[in-house]
Amino acid sequence: MIVCSCEIEILIYQANSLKEKRQVVKSIIERIKSKFNASVAEVGYNDLWNRALVGVAVVSNNKKICQSSVDKILSFIDNDERVEILNYNREIF
Repeated sequence: MIVCSCEIEILIYQANSLKEKRQVVKSIIERIKSKFNASVAEVGYNDLWNRALVGVAVVSNNKKICQSSVDKILSFIDNDERVEILNYNREIF
């Protein structure tokens, strides 16, 4: 079993309050869950209105499939005009 995890730090352009931030982050999380069948959650920066730390985990029996899934998720987030990826940290177990 191969587990690929990734912490993604994002900057949210349209958020002027925590409520607006949660709407954007929740939208991104739900779309990733449905499109990529990955486990996703907001794991940090809960009190900042313009930043979020999103954790993603993918499980497979093939390392290349795991890496490819995380790459596609990063690309998906990067193509969202509401946010910008500031940093990410990927680990494979």
